[in-house]
Amino acid sequence: MGGKDNFEVDRQVGEDILEVIPNMALMARATRQFLQRAVHHLAADLGVRQFLDIGTGLPTADNTHQVAQRAVPDARVVYVDNDPLVLAHARALLTGTPEGATAYLHADLREPEEIIAGAAETLDFDEPVALLLMGILGHMTDYEEGRSIVRRLTDALPSGSYLALYDATNVVDPATAEAIQIWNRSAEPPYILRTPDQLAGFFEGMEMVPPGLVSCPLWHPEPTDIGTPEEIDEFCGVARKP
Repeated sequence: MGGKDNFEVDRQVGEDILEVIPNMALMARATRQFLQRAVHHLAADLGVRQFLDIGTGLPTADNTHQVAQRAVPDARVVYVDNDPLVLAHARALLTGTPEGATAYLHADLREPEEIIAGAAETLDFDEPVALLLMGILGHMTDYEEGRSIVRRLTDALPSGSYLALYDATNVVDPATAEAIQIWNRSAEPPYILRTPDQLAGFFEGMEMVPPGLVSCPLWHPEPTDIGTPEEIDEFCGVARKP
């Protein structure tokens, strides 16, 4: 994505994966663009003022609080990650608007109750919250454990809240599986590809926002001069808690 917060070992794994999937950089940008479009839609069109972004990763261009507070200056955002390197860069995530609030919580997705308790210092859980799980559930190698964690998080959210997520799939390009094998040989934590039906299982009991669960470039795509965007092995969706 053109960022500077990375290390030689990460760049080497990235180069190895690019040899297998030359458009991996395009896929990375497409997922980031989905996050930006989803956050803008949630804030500007659906009236959400609070965001809980779990697994935020290292800061890059147009982070969640920047997109949300550009649309709604008083938006409140809590970032969560368990990587100490993200903690070291967290100051870049904490520069928001004077009207809003931005906080960072060092915590693990596998401890949802601790996340909710920590986020409650900044967010009001009596009002709708958008829960963002962007590219993180693939690291939950046990599918049912992942579904349980998502349920525990969404159970803590009030009616009118939203869940937005994307993750890698195994239905568009067979080379995606080979790229993930390279990742799993070289990096930690491991990552599991899932089917779109499995990703849909994370939204159980919620109301999907149109266009439903689709490949990231097809979710509220921006107008282009090159026709319909092509599918990639990254599927996404946004859903509302009744």
